[in-house]
Amino acid sequence: MDQPLLKKRLLEIKDIFTQYLESQQQRKTQERYKILEEIYVSDKHLTVDDLYQLLIEKKFRVSKSTVYNTLDLLVTSGLVRKHQFGNHLTVYEKSIGSRQHDHLVCLDCHKLTEFCDPRVQLIQNMVGNVLHFDIHQHDLLLYGHCIQENCPHRLVDILLAQNKAKE
Repeated sequence: MDQPLLKKRLLEIKDIFTQYLESQQQRKTQERYKILEEIYVSDKHLTVDDLYQLLIEKKFRVSKSTVYNTLDLLVTSGLVRKHQFGNHLTVYEKSIGSRQHDHLVCLDCHKLTEFCDPRVQLIQNMVGNVLHFDIHQHDLLLYGHCIQENCPHRLVDILLAQNKAKE
């Protein structure tokens, strides 16, 4: 997205957040708006630690608890989506202006891969029609094992298996 369009989009998103904060009688702080901005300029899924580290690297003083609390507000406002992938990974992403997509999660290295396949939308539409249900969104998570040779967790598993075989 080009800079002027991104700035315009950010102003619109911040305005929505301001309205939400006012309706919930919450404080409108610089930290909250900076966290929102970092999520919306990123094209990645972000963990709490990712977000906290980004802010620290940009010399923005914020506590981790502020990041957690702000993310809760952003999720309940509908501006941010929270994804829980198994027991190990919670990530956040913008919800406005992002395309519908689904996820592959590696059970070894926890790598997260987005994919978009129009057939998933066709299935969603068909199921809605057959069952007389107005579907607004879906979450499709596919768990498995990546087959990358350079997967760090897979290499550890291979070395452990080799050591056991030697014993």
